[in-house]
Amino acid sequence: MKGMFNQFGGQFVPENLKNALDELEKEFNTAVNDVSFIKEYEYYLKYYVGRPNPLYYAENISKDLGGAKIYLKREDLNHTGAHKINNAIGQVLLAKRMGKNKVIAETGAGQHGVATATVAAKFGMKCKIFMGAEDIRHQSLNVKKMKLLGAEVVSVTTGTMTLNDAVSEAIKYWVDNVNDTFYIIGSAVGPHPYPTIVKRFQRIIGDETKIQIMEAEGRMPDYIIAPVGGGSNAIGMFAPFIGDENIKLIGVEAAGLGLKTGKHAATITMKQKGVIHGMYSYVLQDKEGNIKDAYSISSGLDYPGVGPEHAFLDETNNAQYVSVTDMEALDAFLYLTKKEGIVPALESAHAVAYTKKLAHTLQKDKIIVVNMSGRGDKDMDTVLKYLE
Repeated sequence: MKGMFNQFGGQFVPENLKNALDELEKEFNTAVNDVSFIKEYEYYLKYYVGRPNPLYYAENISKDLGGAKIYLKREDLNHTGAHKINNAIGQVLLAKRMGKNKVIAETGAGQHGVATATVAAKFGMKCKIFMGAEDIRHQSLNVKKMKLLGAEVVSVTTGTMTLNDAVSEAIKYWVDNVNDTFYIIGSAVGPHPYPTIVKRFQRIIGDETKIQIMEAEGRMPDYIIAPVGGGSNAIGMFAPFIGDENIKLIGVEAAGLGLKTGKHAATITMKQKGVIHGMYSYVLQDKEGNIKDAYSISSGLDYPGVGPEHAFLDETNNAQYVSVTDMEALDAFLYLTKKEGIVPALESAHAVAYTKKLAHTLQKDKIIVVNMSGRGDKDMDTVLKYLE
């Protein structure tokens, strides 16, 4: 089957989508080998997104934790406030190349929705965003942004009314409107070729990091840490480092209220395999094999599956996956905010939480790079409720 990472990946979709996916794969492969397409993509990354963003030495938390030097890759400084715009720019240029004038997307935390609505406005395309009703409630600021940008926000009221359900509804809509509509998938999930497309457009994160850490330290880092829900920011950061035995890649999942409670989104940790949203990967399941509801305080990590390449990296021991709880993430959110004056997204705070656990156990000559995947403006209401 196409697009396999060993046993993971593939295309588990209705027949009427396979032609569209084949067309997308062909156009993508042509585009990424077209110098003019890559130049246009890089132009918008530089002058519209604001890349390269900094690799910042977090001196205060490095000293406070008393171990490894900690650097933050500042995806939170991108236009729209997260890594999602890297991929949205690449995919909207593909849509334009394919003659599509309508785009759709799913969103959980709202950052991919905002990024998609932003590029749709920029390139004059109609835009429809599918978002779970529960996430709409938590992420009202991003919902307002999407609407101001001209997007229609579709409230999904099935299931747990979160990211999983938004993806399902977006796919259903795409099946019925595939001829004139381009689906901008926001994470490294879904049927082939989407995991490969998203990885290609997000690897700018890792490519820049590789150059910047050499400039700062004259060598590669010892650890790279990134949050993992579906896995787009992490696979983008990991991409140029995969296979380097001297660098430990660590993905941080959401343990929610605790692994034993069942209220979590630690898909890789559970290691149950199945089909979700057109791919074969690790999937949270109940005893009957049905997809189980995921839970996290972070809307962007609240997903019961994971990108197939992350499942592959776990299975082959090319990356390590851990999990931290809501409370640990919230404490890390406050810690970074007060120590460095940087307000992280709750997704990124999961990576910071694990960094807090790890850094003080290491020697001072070790280097950790943490992917600061987004900023925390969107999470203010959630955090303030916690503080109250």
